[in-house]
Amino acid sequence: MIVVADTSPLNYLVLIGHVKILHQLYDRVVVPAGVASELRDSRSPEAVRAWASAPPEWLEVRSVHLPADAGLDAVDSGEAEAIVLAEGNRPDVLLIIDDRDGRREAARRGIATTGTLGVLNDAAGRDLIDLADALNRLDKTTFRASPALLRELLERERRRRKKPLGP
Repeated sequence: MIVVADTSPLNYLVLIGHVKILHQLYDRVVVPAGVASELRDSRSPEAVRAWASAPPEWLEVRSVHLPADAGLDAVDSGEAEAIVLAEGNRPDVLLIIDDRDGRREAARRGIATTGTLGVLNDAAGRDLIDLADALNRLDKTTFRASPALLRELLERERRRRKKPLGP
C-alpha cells in the first residue's frame, strides 16, 4: 500500500513528537513536493521546518503536476497535490489528510483517507503510543477536533485496554 500525507497531519505529528509512528505504521510515506514546501515555509513552526529540511529516509518527496480540475478548487495547493498523487496510486493507497473539504474530495474520487486522529488511534491500537498523552499534547497545538470525538476515542481506547489478551 502507498501512503500519501498532506501537510497538516505531518505538522501536528512533528509538534507532538510522534511523527516516527508513520514509519512504524506504514514503513514509507510519500508527500508531494508542494507539501514538503509548505512544511519548510517560514510560517511553519520551527520544529516542523527543521524536520522537513532534513526529512527521514522513510519520507519520499514526489513532484506532482496539478491538472485543471474544478474538484480541487476548494482545497489548497498542497492538499490538491496530495489528492492527485493519491489518485494516481489507487486502489492501493491511503491518504492522510485532515481538511474536511480535502477528505470530501478524496472520498468522491474513491480514495481511502484517515487523519491525524486516525493515525494516533491506530498507533495506540498497536501499543506504539499512549493515546491520552498524545491527545493532551495535540490539545496544546492549534489542532481542533470535536470534544465528543476526542472523548469517544479515549473511551474506545479505555475499553480496548481492558480486554483480556488471548483467544
